Amino acid sequence: MAKNNDISASVIKRLPRYYSYLEELRNENVERISSKKLAERMKTTASQIRQDLNCFGGFGQQGYGYNIKALHDEIGSILGVDKEYKTIIIGAGNLGKAIASQISFEKKGCKLSAIFDIDQSIIGQTIAGIEILDISELESYCKKNSPSIAALCLPKENAFSVAKELIALGVKSFWNFSHFDLNLHFDNIIVENVHLGDSLLTLTYKTKNQM
Repeated sequence: MAKNNDISASVIKRLPRYYSYLEELRNENVERISSKKLAERMKTTASQIRQDLNCFGGFGQQGYGYNIKALHDEIGSILGVDKEYKTIIIGAGNLGKAIASQISFEKKGCKLSAIFDIDQSIIGQTIAGIEILDISELESYCKKNSPSIAALCLPKENAFSVAKELIALGVKSFWNFSHFDLNLHFDNIIVENVHLGDSLLTLTYKTKNQM
């Protein structure tokens, strides 16, 4: 089994896809599947699946394939979905509201515990049953609750100051929608950048070049 630091980013990015497909199979009451059949379903190769899973020790048996429930549980554990990382959202605009209401945090190893904004007109409102708090309460909240993850759904120009405060308060993991490159300014943090516009441009490129 490879050490976590030796596992490539591309393998890690494929794990959620395996997890989702295995969840579908589990919901269909499929008990086992070969790497070949799983590859056909996922439009990849059996060797790719075996190589990826071997990074974590390998889970199949020759002539038997993969036990769906066991593999789904194992990958879930690797991804951390069996944890409950306290998560906060900074920014309750359209994007923040959509993320809070549409993402099943509890199925992803997270517990959405607070939402913050500066807009006084929405302070006190609720999203997905969670009250929007004034950003001025961020320090006291973090000191009391020690959140692990912050989703930054705020303008790029505000991201640096908010991230700096959060890091000082002990938050080290960021789901970053702000288009501000946190890695250039802060060390020893974990950042997953989400660029929706870039994703759309990638789609338009692929659309253009297949016609």
